Amino acid sequence: MWKNTIVIYLTKTTWKSDKKWTERRIKKEQIEVKIEWSRYFSARFEDKILITSSGSSNGYLSKDELVLMDYDGHLVEGNKKPSSEKMLHAEFYRQRPDVNYIIHVHPPYLSSFACCHIALDEPIMAENVFYFGQIPLAEYGLPGSIDLVEKTALYFKDYDAVLMANHGFVVGDKTIKDAFLKLELAESYAQVVFNTKMMGGAVLFNKAQVEEINSLKK
Repeated sequence: MWKNTIVIYLTKTTWKSDKKWTERRIKKEQIEVKIEWSRYFSARFEDKILITSSGSSNGYLSKDELVLMDYDGHLVEGNKKPSSEKMLHAEFYRQRPDVNYIIHVHPPYLSSFACCHIALDEPIMAENVFYFGQIPLAEYGLPGSIDLVEKTALYFKDYDAVLMANHGFVVGDKTIKDAFLKLELAESYAQVVFNTKMMGGAVLFNKAQVEEINSLKK
Protein backbone atom coordinates (compact mmCIF):
# COMPACT_ATOMS: atom_id res chain seq x y z
CA MET A 1 0.00 0.00 0.00
CA TRP A 2 1.08 3.53 -0.67
CA LYS A 3 1.54 5.44 2.57
CA ASN A 4 1.90 9.09 1.65
CA THR A 5 -0.09 11.21 -0.77
CA ILE A 6 1.39 14.47 -1.97
CA VAL A 7 0.62 16.99 -4.66
CA ILE A 8 3.23 17.73 -7.27
CA TYR A 9 3.01 21.04 -9.07
CA LEU A 10 4.36 20.82 -12.58
CA THR A 11 4.90 24.29 -13.89
CA LYS A 12 4.21 24.94 -17.54
CA THR A 13 5.56 28.21 -18.83
CA THR A 14 4.74 30.08 -22.02
CA TRP A 15 6.40 33.25 -23.30
CA LYS A 16 4.73 36.07 -25.23
CA SER A 17 6.98 38.72 -26.71
CA ASP A 18 6.75 41.98 -28.64
CA LYS A 19 9.13 44.95 -29.16
CA LYS A 20 8.57 46.49 -25.72
CA TRP A 21 8.17 43.69 -23.27
CA THR A 22 8.17 40.00 -22.50
CA GLU A 23 5.26 38.66 -20.52
CA ARG A 24 5.75 35.47 -18.63
CA ARG A 25 2.63 33.50 -17.88
CA ILE A 26 2.75 30.44 -15.68
CA LYS A 27 0.11 27.79 -15.61
CA LYS A 28 0.29 25.25 -12.80
CA GLU A 29 -0.89 21.75 -13.56
CA GLN A 30 -1.75 19.99 -10.30
CA ILE A 31 -1.20 16.27 -10.36
CA GLU A 32 -1.86 14.08 -7.35
CA VAL A 33 0.48 11.14 -7.00
CA LYS A 34 1.13 8.65 -4.26
CA ILE A 35 4.65 8.20 -2.93
CA GLU A 36 6.13 5.75 -0.48
CA TRP A 37 9.84 5.58 -1.26
CA SER A 38 10.46 8.34 -3.76
CA ARG A 39 13.82 10.11 -3.77
CA TYR A 40 13.99 12.22 -6.91
CA PHE A 41 11.73 12.71 -9.88
CA SER A 42 11.65 14.97 -12.88
CA ALA A 43 9.59 16.06 -15.87
CA ARG A 44 10.60 17.03 -19.38
CA PHE A 45 9.75 20.70 -19.78
CA GLU A 46 10.13 21.96 -23.35
CA ASP A 47 13.95 22.10 -23.78
CA LYS A 48 14.56 22.06 -20.01
CA ILE A 49 14.04 19.65 -17.11
CA LEU A 50 11.87 20.25 -14.04
CA ILE A 51 13.42 18.28 -11.18
CA THR A 52 13.27 17.95 -7.41
CA SER A 53 15.93 19.88 -5.56
CA SER A 54 18.83 18.34 -3.67
CA GLY A 55 17.88 17.25 -0.16
CA SER A 56 14.14 17.71 -0.67
CA SER A 57 11.72 15.49 1.24
CA ASN A 58 9.14 14.16 -1.15
CA GLY A 59 6.78 13.34 1.67
CA TYR A 60 6.46 17.09 2.29
CA LEU A 61 7.22 18.42 -1.16
CA SER A 62 6.06 21.85 -2.26
CA LYS A 63 6.36 23.57 -5.63
CA ASP A 64 9.25 25.64 -4.24
CA GLU A 65 11.34 22.47 -4.04
CA LEU A 66 11.10 21.94 -7.79
CA VAL A 67 13.76 23.65 -9.89
CA LEU A 68 14.26 24.13 -13.61
CA MET A 69 17.60 23.14 -15.15
CA ASP A 70 19.09 22.68 -18.60
CA TYR A 71 20.44 19.42 -20.00
CA ASP A 72 23.92 20.22 -18.71
CA GLY A 73 22.60 20.37 -15.15
CA HIS A 74 22.79 24.17 -14.84
CA LEU A 75 20.12 25.86 -12.74
CA VAL A 76 17.75 27.96 -14.86
CA GLU A 77 15.07 28.79 -12.32
CA GLY A 78 14.65 28.20 -8.61
CA ASN A 79 16.44 28.91 -5.35
CA LYS A 80 17.84 25.44 -4.65
CA LYS A 81 20.33 23.05 -6.21
CA PRO A 82 19.00 20.40 -8.60
CA SER A 83 19.10 16.77 -7.46
CA SER A 84 22.57 15.26 -7.19
CA GLU A 85 21.42 12.70 -9.77
CA LYS A 86 20.50 15.43 -12.25
CA MET A 87 22.77 14.13 -15.01
CA LEU A 88 21.24 10.65 -14.75
CA HIS A 89 17.86 12.19 -15.52
CA ALA A 90 19.28 14.34 -18.32
CA GLU A 91 20.89 11.36 -20.04
CA PHE A 92 17.70 9.30 -19.80
CA TYR A 93 15.78 12.11 -21.54
CA ARG A 94 18.48 12.49 -24.19
CA GLN A 95 18.31 8.84 -25.14
CA ARG A 96 14.54 8.45 -24.89
CA PRO A 97 12.45 11.15 -26.61
CA ASP A 98 9.35 9.16 -25.64
CA VAL A 99 10.05 9.55 -21.90
CA ASN A 100 8.59 12.65 -20.23
CA TYR A 101 8.83 11.68 -16.53
CA ILE A 102 11.53 9.93 -14.52
CA ILE A 103 11.45 8.58 -10.97
CA HIS A 104 14.54 7.54 -9.02
CA VAL A 105 13.79 5.59 -5.84
CA HIS A 106 15.24 3.29 -3.18
CA PRO A 107 12.33 0.95 -2.31
CA PRO A 108 13.16 -2.00 -0.04
CA TYR A 109 12.71 -4.99 -2.35
CA LEU A 110 14.12 -3.41 -5.50
CA SER A 111 17.05 -2.01 -3.52
CA SER A 112 17.67 -5.42 -1.96
CA PHE A 113 18.06 -7.00 -5.39
CA ALA A 114 20.28 -4.09 -6.44
CA CYS A 115 22.49 -4.61 -3.37
CA CYS A 116 22.75 -8.34 -4.09
CA HIS A 117 23.60 -7.61 -7.75
CA ILE A 118 20.64 -9.65 -8.99
CA ALA A 119 18.74 -8.53 -12.09
CA LEU A 120 15.00 -9.14 -12.24
CA ASP A 121 14.87 -11.28 -15.34
CA GLU A 122 12.66 -14.24 -14.44
CA PRO A 123 9.41 -14.48 -16.47
CA ILE A 124 7.07 -15.46 -13.66
CA MET A 125 4.06 -13.12 -13.99
CA ALA A 126 2.26 -11.91 -17.12
CA GLU A 127 2.22 -8.25 -16.08
CA ASN A 128 5.97 -8.20 -15.56
CA VAL A 129 6.68 -9.84 -18.90
CA PHE A 130 4.29 -7.40 -20.56
CA TYR A 131 5.54 -4.17 -18.95
CA PHE A 132 9.25 -4.88 -18.46
CA GLY A 133 10.43 -8.05 -20.16
CA GLN A 134 13.19 -7.85 -17.60
CA ILE A 135 14.73 -5.23 -15.34
CA PRO A 136 18.51 -5.21 -15.89
CA LEU A 137 21.19 -4.41 -13.33
CA ALA A 138 23.68 -1.63 -14.01
CA GLU A 139 27.14 -1.88 -12.46
CA TYR A 140 27.91 0.19 -9.38
CA GLY A 141 28.88 3.81 -9.74
CA LEU A 142 29.34 6.40 -7.02
CA PRO A 143 26.01 8.21 -6.43
CA GLY A 144 25.92 11.53 -8.23
CA SER A 145 28.91 10.65 -10.42
CA ILE A 146 29.34 10.56 -14.20
CA ASP A 147 30.50 6.97 -13.74
CA LEU A 148 27.04 6.07 -12.43
CA VAL A 149 25.41 7.87 -15.35
CA GLU A 150 27.55 6.10 -17.95
CA LYS A 151 27.00 2.63 -16.48
CA THR A 152 23.25 3.04 -16.04
CA ALA A 153 22.74 4.77 -19.40
CA LEU A 154 23.87 1.61 -21.20
CA TYR A 155 20.32 0.30 -20.65
CA PHE A 156 18.18 3.37 -21.29
CA LYS A 157 17.54 2.77 -25.00
CA ASP A 158 16.15 -0.73 -24.48
CA TYR A 159 14.59 -0.58 -21.01
CA ASP A 160 12.19 1.72 -19.17
CA ALA A 161 13.47 0.58 -15.77
CA VAL A 162 16.95 -0.19 -14.45
CA LEU A 163 18.35 -1.43 -11.14
CA MET A 164 21.54 0.33 -10.00
CA ALA A 165 23.95 -1.90 -8.08
CA ASN A 166 24.19 -1.09 -4.35
CA HIS A 167 21.98 1.92 -4.93
CA GLY A 168 18.38 1.80 -6.12
CA PHE A 169 16.07 1.96 -9.10
CA VAL A 170 15.18 4.36 -11.90
CA VAL A 171 12.16 4.28 -14.21
CA GLY A 172 10.86 6.55 -16.96
CA ASP A 173 7.68 6.76 -19.02
CA LYS A 174 5.53 9.00 -21.18
CA THR A 175 3.14 10.08 -18.40
CA ILE A 176 3.66 10.50 -14.67
CA LYS A 177 0.87 8.00 -13.97
CA ASP A 178 2.54 5.37 -16.15
CA ALA A 179 5.89 5.99 -14.47
CA PHE A 180 4.36 5.48 -11.02
CA LEU A 181 2.46 2.41 -12.25
CA LYS A 182 5.74 0.85 -13.38
CA LEU A 183 7.37 1.76 -10.08
CA GLU A 184 4.59 0.00 -8.19
CA LEU A 185 4.68 -3.02 -10.51
CA ALA A 186 8.46 -3.29 -10.27
CA GLU A 187 8.51 -3.26 -6.46
CA SER A 188 5.70 -5.85 -6.42
CA TYR A 189 7.66 -7.94 -8.93
CA ALA A 190 10.75 -7.82 -6.71
CA GLN A 191 8.73 -8.83 -3.67
CA VAL A 192 7.15 -11.78 -5.49
CA VAL A 193 10.55 -12.96 -6.76
CA PHE A 194 11.93 -12.74 -3.22
CA ASN A 195 8.97 -14.69 -1.78
CA THR A 196 9.10 -17.40 -4.44
CA LYS A 197 12.83 -17.92 -3.84
CA MET A 198 12.01 -18.49 -0.16
CA MET A 199 9.47 -21.10 -1.26
CA GLY A 200 11.84 -23.04 -3.47
CA GLY A 201 11.65 -21.03 -6.70
CA ALA A 202 8.89 -19.97 -9.09
CA VAL A 203 7.77 -21.97 -12.10
CA LEU A 204 8.87 -19.88 -15.08
CA PHE A 205 6.92 -19.22 -18.27
CA ASN A 206 8.29 -21.11 -21.26
CA LYS A 207 9.34 -19.34 -24.47
CA ALA A 208 5.98 -19.86 -26.16
CA GLN A 209 4.12 -18.43 -23.18
CA VAL A 210 6.38 -15.37 -23.11
CA GLU A 211 5.79 -14.79 -26.82
CA GLU A 212 2.04 -15.14 -26.31
CA ILE A 213 2.09 -12.49 -23.57
CA ASN A 214 4.21 -10.13 -25.68
CA SER A 215 1.77 -10.53 -28.58
CA LEU A 216 -0.78 -8.66 -26.48
CA LYS A 217 1.22 -5.46 -27.06
CA LYS A 218 0.35 -5.49 -30.78
